Amino acid sequence: MRCPDCGHNLFVAFSCKQRGICPSCHQKRMLVTAINIAENVAVAVPHRQFVFTMPKRFRAYFRYDRDLLKHLPRLAWETVRDVYRAVLDRDDVVPGMVGAPQSFGNLINWHTHVHALTTDGAFTKDGTFLPMPADLTAEPLLKLWEHKIFALLLAEGRITENVVEQMRSWRHSGFSVDKSVYLPAGDQAAIQRLLQYMLRCPFSLKRMIQTTADGNVAYRATREKCVAFPTRNDTQFRRGVSRNFEIFEPLDFIAEVTQHIPEHGAQTVRYYGWYSNKARGMRAKAAEEAKAQQPGGIKPVTTDDSDTPYRKLCRMRWSALIKRGYEVDPLCCPKCGGTMAIVSFIEQEDQADVIERILKHCQLWNDYPARAPPKVAGNGEFELEVEYVDFDEFLMGF
Repeated sequence: MRCPDCGHNLFVAFSCKQRGICPSCHQKRMLVTAINIAENVAVAVPHRQFVFTMPKRFRAYFRYDRDLLKHLPRLAWETVRDVYRAVLDRDDVVPGMVGAPQSFGNLINWHTHVHALTTDGAFTKDGTFLPMPADLTAEPLLKLWEHKIFALLLAEGRITENVVEQMRSWRHSGFSVDKSVYLPAGDQAAIQRLLQYMLRCPFSLKRMIQTTADGNVAYRATREKCVAFPTRNDTQFRRGVSRNFEIFEPLDFIAEVTQHIPEHGAQTVRYYGWYSNKARGMRAKAAEEAKAQQPGGIKPVTTDDSDTPYRKLCRMRWSALIKRGYEVDPLCCPKCGGTMAIVSFIEQEDQADVIERILKHCQLWNDYPARAPPKVAGNGEFELEVEYVDFDEFLMGF
């Protein structure tokens, strides 16, 4: 990019268009999906966020068998639907729900749970909204969620009836359902913020607070308050020490991050009930037919998929998405404040020599020397030098 006023040049890297691993590209995907749901899917009725979690004992099954993950949003949906119908005493009503399974915890540890944006009520077939009572507790949702997880793992042969009986006798089963977040009707901004939280990237570059000379990574939790996390590689699932950070060796950090990359083609957002693709398509078709039957009405015209609001939103310029996500204008010249313009696109595959000449001309080619790779021992394993620092001094550093 080049500023036509002062002549300042700026390089912008291409997007890799990956999800779940790239904080930049996942950020765009998160913004586009959140805007689309808030503006084109969610109805102007009250909503709630539900968070469904399970015991640590069961999370390993979902880590090593990713096919099990696809069942979690469905079980969360069935839990909400059945409880809503029982409370409203009607079997013909359906709520609307957007479910997003998450695999990561505060310190990018494996923590399987489901976030769900759900209408705080249900719809009848004619579109009448029936609100839920304000005094509804999470207890019936918790009991049904626990029952469905037990049934899933029993059907998959992961646990036995003895395990179920044992865990039902525990004082704290490890299951939980949180419904404390309430969104009033018509608050699209709140819905969009909540969806951005539900669909966020598994890890954050801002929380990588320090890297040592040997490549060890200090990763901080989202909150400054220290809480108890389980010790890594602890097979007994003990409480662990209270801290708000984790120290990773290089390969361990890469392993922790990459375990959260979704499988190819895996759906990371699910729509159910009133918000399902089928239900929204049928309502849109009925509305077009009703409009065409009115005096002077225009018959519905079949449009190409490229004309849908979601397709148009996906083609939103990167500068507009950065404005909405970071509240800054990337086209603003840092020197004079003018509006910068894109003057050329250079592709790595076909113009690698051009990139090298440009970076050398701008004295940027040798600014970032590569670090030497780890030494390989005789047995083929990597030898990593570990630098020990004083714990109190490390804490004072951030």
